[in-house]
Amino acid sequence: MALPVPESVNFPTEEERILQLWRDQNCFQECLKQSKNRPKFTFYDGPPFATGLPHYGHILAGTIKDIVTRFAHQSGFHVERRFGWDCHGLPVEYEIDKTLGIRGPDDVAKMGIAEYNRQCRNIVMRYAGEWESSVTRLGRWIDFKNDYKTLYPWFMESVWWVFKQLYDKGFVYRGVKVMPFSTACNTPLSNFESHQNYKDVQDPSVIVSFPLLEDQNISLIAWTTTPWTLPSNLALCVNPDLIYVRVKDNTTGKVYILMEARLSILYKSDCEFEILDKFQGKALKGKLYKPLFDYFIKCRANGAFAVVLDNYVKEDEGTGVVHQAPYFGADDYRVCMDYKIIQKDSVPVCPVDSAGCFTNEVTHFAGQYVKDADKNIIKFLKDNERLVSAGTFKHNYPFCWRSDTPLIYKAVPSWFVRVEHMVDKLLENNGKCYWVPDFVREKRFGNWLKDARDWAISRNRYWGTPIPLWVSEDFEEVVCVGSVAELEELTGNKISDLHRESIDELTIPSRCGKGVLHRVPEVFDCWFESGSMPYAQVHYPFEHRKEFDDTFPADFIAEGIDQTRGWFYTLLVLSTALFGKPPFLNVIVNGLVLASDGQKMSKRKKNYPDPMQIVQNYGADALRLYLINSPVVRAENLRFKEEGVRDVLKDVFLPWYNAYRFLIQNIIRLEKDEGVQFLYNESNARDSDNIMDKWILSFTQSLIQFFKAEMNAYRLYTVVPRLVKFVDMLTNWYVRTNRRRLKGESGREDCIAAVETLFSVLFSMCRLMAPFTPFITEMMYQNLRLLIDPASLDEKDWRSIHYLMLPCVRESLISKPIESAVSQMQSVIELGRVIRDRKTLPVKYPLKEVVVIHQDPQALKDIQSLEKYILEELNVRQLTLSTDKDKYGIRLRAEPDHMILGKRLKGAFKSVSSAVKELTSQQLEAFQKTGVIEVQGHELHEEDIRLMYSFNAESGLAAQYEAHSDAHVLVLLDVTPDQSMVDEGVAREVINRIQKLRKKAHLVPSDEISVYYTCEPKAYYLEHVIQAHNSFILATIKAPLIYGSASSNASVIIDEKTQLKGSNLHLCLVKGTSERSTSGPSPACAYVNVKNGERGGVLLLENPKGDNQMNYLDLRTACCRIFELNSCGMAIFVGHTKLNSKTDLLALNGQTLYISSGVSQVDLFSAEPPFCRYINLKLLNSKPQECQSGFLGTLLLENPLGQSKLTYSCLLHEAARVFGLRGRRLQLYLDEALTEEVPLNSSLETLDAKMVYVHVLPTTAEA
Repeated sequence: MALPVPESVNFPTEEERILQLWRDQNCFQECLKQSKNRPKFTFYDGPPFATGLPHYGHILAGTIKDIVTRFAHQSGFHVERRFGWDCHGLPVEYEIDKTLGIRGPDDVAKMGIAEYNRQCRNIVMRYAGEWESSVTRLGRWIDFKNDYKTLYPWFMESVWWVFKQLYDKGFVYRGVKVMPFSTACNTPLSNFESHQNYKDVQDPSVIVSFPLLEDQNISLIAWTTTPWTLPSNLALCVNPDLIYVRVKDNTTGKVYILMEARLSILYKSDCEFEILDKFQGKALKGKLYKPLFDYFIKCRANGAFAVVLDNYVKEDEGTGVVHQAPYFGADDYRVCMDYKIIQKDSVPVCPVDSAGCFTNEVTHFAGQYVKDADKNIIKFLKDNERLVSAGTFKHNYPFCWRSDTPLIYKAVPSWFVRVEHMVDKLLENNGKCYWVPDFVREKRFGNWLKDARDWAISRNRYWGTPIPLWVSEDFEEVVCVGSVAELEELTGNKISDLHRESIDELTIPSRCGKGVLHRVPEVFDCWFESGSMPYAQVHYPFEHRKEFDDTFPADFIAEGIDQTRGWFYTLLVLSTALFGKPPFLNVIVNGLVLASDGQKMSKRKKNYPDPMQIVQNYGADALRLYLINSPVVRAENLRFKEEGVRDVLKDVFLPWYNAYRFLIQNIIRLEKDEGVQFLYNESNARDSDNIMDKWILSFTQSLIQFFKAEMNAYRLYTVVPRLVKFVDMLTNWYVRTNRRRLKGESGREDCIAAVETLFSVLFSMCRLMAPFTPFITEMMYQNLRLLIDPASLDEKDWRSIHYLMLPCVRESLISKPIESAVSQMQSVIELGRVIRDRKTLPVKYPLKEVVVIHQDPQALKDIQSLEKYILEELNVRQLTLSTDKDKYGIRLRAEPDHMILGKRLKGAFKSVSSAVKELTSQQLEAFQKTGVIEVQGHELHEEDIRLMYSFNAESGLAAQYEAHSDAHVLVLLDVTPDQSMVDEGVAREVINRIQKLRKKAHLVPSDEISVYYTCEPKAYYLEHVIQAHNSFILATIKAPLIYGSASSNASVIIDEKTQLKGSNLHLCLVKGTSERSTSGPSPACAYVNVKNGERGGVLLLENPKGDNQMNYLDLRTACCRIFELNSCGMAIFVGHTKLNSKTDLLALNGQTLYISSGVSQVDLFSAEPPFCRYINLKLLNSKPQECQSGFLGTLLLENPLGQSKLTYSCLLHEAARVFGLRGRRLQLYLDEALTEEVPLNSSLETLDAKMVYVHVLPTTAEA
């Protein structure tokens, strides 16, 4: 039997309980064990650094990976999931440099590489414990014990192997290249690293003069935002084809040369200058100028300090004259190489060290950090009359992704992997990968690949995989080592570690007579290591060769969009270079998670909540679903908002949980009240005739079909919204419209059908949602599985939801016509609700009519078939269907959206606005269908125009109906006030207050209570409404409703005073069905006491229970018979309320009725025990006959009180009559075991209020 489900739930606490369950059962490893013989699904996990704690970006990517790999397991694959750690590189070294105050290579040299690397090794896994704890708490199943780390010697050996393959193919070379350079980390960065952290900054903006040697009164003027590069200037570059001018400055009288198109950079108006000459840029070629500084004057011999030409000079910024510092700019380097001002073997003019400080060559500014020196250089230029203007310039500038300091561009010697020659192959392999979303492949990543440059893979650092090149002093002899064994053979040393401190001192004898070869000092860029992880994580090719060959490329990877220039890129470059094929087949790219204000999340700014605090407050499932059900899964950015996580709890999990709780509640009730042992077996589930059952089953199977197709296409962004929508469909439509069936109010068999349907849907839903919300699905499943027939499951081990495969699509259950019909119904209900909201008419208040207008007769037929749900949900009396809106005088009209159109149309808005308002109903109907309309030459769309329905003035229906529509159906609600309906609405308000009070007291439907109430002032409107709708209220709350205050000895559960319709309503809930009825048993059948003056009697409102229900006419007749009255002028009251033919008599169970001549004679009414003595009957061994169905009945031993007493012989006759067994012989017993027969001569008064058991004797034929 299932366990009861508490009313409230703390999801984080439940998740902790599930985590313990997984630990106790070792569920993840058990999953892997169960699937080991299945086909393999290969997944690569990009390695994070463990020097910091996981942030939302890690959580998002980890969640995507977890979802896809769980889905793959559920789909019948074996999915190995190993966690990886990036242990080398700048992130680690930067932390050590900060901690130990290391400023550059000299400090490391003093300390020694061995000690430096020891310090790095010590902090590499600083937060590994926190990572494992956080990842596990977030529900991600991944193997930490069988992990890989880039510092493992076997991993590093595979990296060496990768490099040797590239070297042997001729893809490796050494060169000098202008590269992004981090002065904080003393190392160059690759192009893709330099694009990871751009910021808007204010830099100096200076224009500097360069007097021509031929006439120093004329100066070329150049603009720059990097004054620190001016000491290294070797040339000026102009565009050969664009027009340049020689102008005279009218203020200073000085003569300048600049591009004509750029005069605005210096002058605001034409009157500030005079143009002396115009010419093409090529006319300036070779002209010599006076250098700003004399530091490198010797370079004039190589052609320096002259004007050169190149088309990279544009007319969109600066002066059109670009100063060339070839060792600090890629274009500068290229142009100066073309003009042979510098050469490959030239001594670089690069007076900046690795810390970004000027060397001694720059005597004026030696030792100054270049960015700090800008102001001193500008002062120097001003003092020497070379500064034309100075200011600031805001632009986007690259910062180091690790140290968050500005990068500079600087020429450095580096080891490169050739990439440019294989761009076409990279693009071809990229085309073989399936990207989600697709635009990333062609645009962001494809465009990056088209411009791919040779990759600088070396870093002048210490903590990393050493580049395995041993070279002679002149670099003429080079040996590339590809394995530990090879190095041991070449050096004669045993190798246990591959870090610098272990191998730097090892030498290899020269084969060319050059003495010994030494290892180059550089280490690999850590991106080279992460790009090698597919091979290195399995120690390929030294181990697991066949397994790797069988599973490469990977089936799936996922990371953030920033990795298009990082991990995705390095994976593709290396796999293309090594094997000529892509490294992965499918990739999901997520966007970035930003702070709520759209800024980058920053620990310093504290502009985001701690992820683990969010998990502690709301649970991991809520965070997972919030992230996955957002634009970030479509590679767009997400502004993280805590309330979004909270909304997942409120809008998804709580309704889902309540549906689950409601199911379990009713399964327990079925067992308790009906003796039904519920056990679910899909193959034995009965077919339901109920259309809502058929709909939700069809909708579920359609969802499973969609889920599998879209998940196989890795489109999480289409799947999750459908899953969330399904929760809404289940809770707000199926459960809501079938509550009474599920509670058994429509009979046992119908209840079982509804329960079976809801169980089937919830079970399927848990399996679908398991990859997304692993905790809540496991929590529900652990209870649901107690109700599942083990024979119905294919899995041998079904202790966890995550052991189960996805449900198969049962296509026989899919009915698109039914889904369409319910969709039509939902549209009508939702449109009706909008009208009610617009008119402030709560659903509690009934309305007369809803009119549904649709052009499709089939749609109207569908709506008609679901009429009862529409009437109930909208609380209307009548549904009218029509295809003719003209009959109701309805026409469409349009209003322009002022904000959108005003902004777009500007001056034309006024006339277009008027024209929109004049559009005919026919034109607008066409617009409804197409979504496009042309007005005065302007194409307008759905967002530009608001459509509204109005009534023709002559129709006279505007006051009666309110209209609303979508693109297909028009709904009219009759909103005319009606007092009887207002009264019913107030009665519903009373019900609502009672039910809320029940909920506040944490009561469940099976708790027996009585409701006492009083109204102040007495006999006021509210009291009359309650009395008039007494039967309606009783039928809903299913508890006695008693006017007056509870007695002092009553067991009060809760009471509350509230205002309603100008009255003070006091409600009090007490234990038991009433104070009087709790003292002893009561009749099995519903009854009322009847008083006629001083005389009292009892009327049974049904007999047997559920049969022969009395109507109002029967009641009057029975009253006349008991009290020997004439019915003329007779009135029957309950309290102040006069009964009539519409009164629900069963709702009066236990009440006292008063017979009078037409006026109420009492001030209050209450529930009382029966006036007359009675016995209850229970039929044991036969079925009732004569169309009866009840097995319980009641016989009155007297009626009216003290008269018409029943004898023993009459007792037998009456018992047979109750159950339709006239002519059959009966025996009556005092116990169900039939051991104590009712004595023949017993006094019937002794049987008062007892249960008598009826045994039917067999007929002669039966005997």
